[in-house]
Amino acid sequence: MVKTRQELIEKYTEFFKTKKHAIIGSASLIPENDPSVLFTTAGMHPLVPYLMGQKHPLGKRLADVQKCIRTSDIDEVGDASHHTFFEMLGNWSLGDYFKKEAIEWSFEFLTKEINIPIERLGISVFAGDNDAPRDDEAARIWASLGIPKERIAYLPKNNNWWGPAGETGPCGPDTEMFYYIGKLPMQKNSNPGNDEKNWCEIWNDVFMQYNKTNQGKYEELNNKNVDTGMGVERTLAVINGLSDNYQTTIFKPIIRKIESISGKKYEKNNDTARSMRIIADHIRAATFILGDEKHVPPSNIDQGYVIRRLIRKSIRHGKLLGIDNDFTSEIASTVIEEYKDDYNELGHNKAFIINELNKEEERFRSTLTHGLKEFKKITGSTQQIINAKDAFMLYQSFGFPLEMTTELAKEKGLEVDEEGFKKEYGLHQGISRIGAEKKFKGGLGEVSEVTTRIHTATHILNQALRDVINPKIQQKGSNITPERLRFDFNYDAKLTESQVKDIENEVNRVISLRLPVERKEMSLEDAKNLGAQAMFKDKYADKVSVYIIGDYSKEVCAGPHVSNTSEIGRFKIIKEESIAAGIRRIKAIISN
Repeated sequence: MVKTRQELIEKYTEFFKTKKHAIIGSASLIPENDPSVLFTTAGMHPLVPYLMGQKHPLGKRLADVQKCIRTSDIDEVGDASHHTFFEMLGNWSLGDYFKKEAIEWSFEFLTKEINIPIERLGISVFAGDNDAPRDDEAARIWASLGIPKERIAYLPKNNNWWGPAGETGPCGPDTEMFYYIGKLPMQKNSNPGNDEKNWCEIWNDVFMQYNKTNQGKYEELNNKNVDTGMGVERTLAVINGLSDNYQTTIFKPIIRKIESISGKKYEKNNDTARSMRIIADHIRAATFILGDEKHVPPSNIDQGYVIRRLIRKSIRHGKLLGIDNDFTSEIASTVIEEYKDDYNELGHNKAFIINELNKEEERFRSTLTHGLKEFKKITGSTQQIINAKDAFMLYQSFGFPLEMTTELAKEKGLEVDEEGFKKEYGLHQGISRIGAEKKFKGGLGEVSEVTTRIHTATHILNQALRDVINPKIQQKGSNITPERLRFDFNYDAKLTESQVKDIENEVNRVISLRLPVERKEMSLEDAKNLGAQAMFKDKYADKVSVYIIGDYSKEVCAGPHVSNTSEIGRFKIIKEESIAAGIRRIKAIISN
């Protein structure tokens, strides 16, 4: 039986190597050019350009294990199965094999490689609607493999359909695989559709079969893709007969460390277990985000806000366990030790991780005790709701995120005026963080004509900074939306107005040269020898795409880009600021 995450991952990657898949490395947790999400939430995120039709340097068959963060279920963490950080196994066909092979290989891996009894497998497929017919093809394939028809559930679009990412584009039905976790013997005709509580989803095969047009029609795609995803944590628990993910070998060292620090024992389904799960999950997630090469520190915006929220919630639950000393960095050290061989960035960035955790813990712990006393005063009356003014005071004076106040209130059977809080926050902060977060709830990056133009402008800006300011400048991160580009780089001083203008003029000069933009495939070593820019601490495949802009810029990138700089338009810098020690940020727009 597979006992460890390493064994499961190795079995998966080796299996798909035999099916002629190239194994690619995990991408960063911080998407490079995807404005729709704060984090990489699935294996498909880094592959969007290739799913949209661009050729991948390593071919049409790919597989990997991708580190992911999902904040949508953050309030559910504390039960036996939810996580914010997780690893996702995936395999892709980029216009190569389709339903038959994908389903047969999924079945083969589950039943032959990790020995799941066919008697415990259940399946769901798309039930069909006015847009597309029901997926009888997938159901027939499953039946041919020995899955009884009564264990194949036909479910609607909200269960078994993916996409499109925006209003239009590739989309299609999916088929999901479930493991029976209920008591045996199984109830007659039980399946994932009519007996949901007894079935645990472990794998999902998405078939990008259609294109949704501007007119809302669903047309068959000529180039069909397969995208699959299997969560490591959940699958490992299931195949070891565990109903609690936190009892797998993945979490045991982390839970043991929390037990050692708190002096309490982990026991299922009590408040102690809930607090330990929250700490284990949240510090593991914070460690991976801090350990990413993008070096994002805790803050009040975007990814930094999520880190802060994870750390502060962990500290509060540590207090519930009776932990009065700083402890988050001890747990982070355990996480780093467990994962550093697979994700060497954690080892490289250990000092940054520990330092930021210690600073954030010291910052918050000094106000937590006073804040809890103030919360007790506020809730000491007969009121049934915490008003916006009090909620905002807890945030402003004691650093309580709205989510923490809401959680504390829920424990006392109270509500919080969240809408009023958002208005108060907006008055004091301008654009509310809560409002901004909504645009990051899900979906894939927008690949449009305007973001493509901005993306190429970002490459020119990257080179212009070295030419105009300092040849040692390197990219530390970027984000693109249809409205603007955001580019982070290393530099120790604020740019002068003259420097900002010189950079802007240099970018526009290059645009006006009407330089061709070419894409070439080469080995990573050849890309380095060519002088191509890249965040080489990130994990790249052995073969990469390099975009060459005339004789001006060379950069490792997945694309997409314009074919000539003349297509970009006019470039204008609208802001230059510091975001961390030694890291600056430029925001810019383009116009026709």
